[in-house]
Amino acid sequence: MEKILIVDDSPLQATQLQTILSDTYDISIAQTGEDGLSMVNKEDFSLILLDVVMPGMDGFTLLKKLQEEIITQSVPVILITSLADATNEQHGLVLGAVDYITKPFNPMVVKARVNTHIKLYNYRRQAEWQSMTDQLTGIANRRKYERYSITKWNEAIRLHVPFSICMFDIDRFKAYNDTFGHPAGDKVISAIAQVAASYLKRNTDFLARYGGEEFVAISMGDRSEQIFAYLKKIRQAVEALHIPHDSAIAPWVTVSIGGVTIVPEMGNSYDFYLKVADTMLYDAKKKGRNRVVWANEQLKQMFES
Repeated sequence: MEKILIVDDSPLQATQLQTILSDTYDISIAQTGEDGLSMVNKEDFSLILLDVVMPGMDGFTLLKKLQEEIITQSVPVILITSLADATNEQHGLVLGAVDYITKPFNPMVVKARVNTHIKLYNYRRQAEWQSMTDQLTGIANRRKYERYSITKWNEAIRLHVPFSICMFDIDRFKAYNDTFGHPAGDKVISAIAQVAASYLKRNTDFLARYGGEEFVAISMGDRSEQIFAYLKKIRQAVEALHIPHDSAIAPWVTVSIGGVTIVPEMGNSYDFYLKVADTMLYDAKKKGRNRVVWANEQLKQMFES
């Protein structure tokens, strides 16, 4: 069931809307702009019904904040206005609202407008998912990674929590393709993506295909020792698949992993630490492959022997 958030300081008005829509949608109610902002950052809503005139944070201020955040800016907002509120309607539409409904409520009109915008939102979300998904593996593609990583980097700066960047790729993959062919190579890429995704599924984790046989992951909250140990499990799980390689080179398909953990601050460069992660991956290859090499918060190297 699609979820709708009603942000309205009037309990009577919010209850009227809930009664009109609750047979089709899962309704949540916030009575202040501050509570509405908190709820939309914790839950996924398909639509927000927003009263313009509220004490404290008014509807326009909340609408601006929603439009400023990548994660919430795509959620459609319908304004709740009075019949004489043409100026507010225009201002809200300019700020990014998709429509408005007027008081007193006409149940047929409310349902029709809500249904239309939820359908449009789902169409857009499906199209965006396809544009942000790697078609071979089903995980995020590089385009989504580049958009998402900077958002989470800035969040880590704001929250002052550890942030880890990880890069890994398939060892001796060209030799594998030369021996078994590209269709077999595609199956290996997909299988390894699924293994990594089965571990990197916490809401603080993100995994994407970076290109070719290379992947990138980010994670928030874990110290370097924790994420280092976690990624060793991924490396071991890939090896445990026992996908045959050319026996003259290696018995099984394996991956090498490199990365870095930092507690980022304003002025730190994400690109710099991405290069550190890439250097750790290079060192993992140089040290014999099928291993994890990590840079901790002091940029001291940790590695499997």
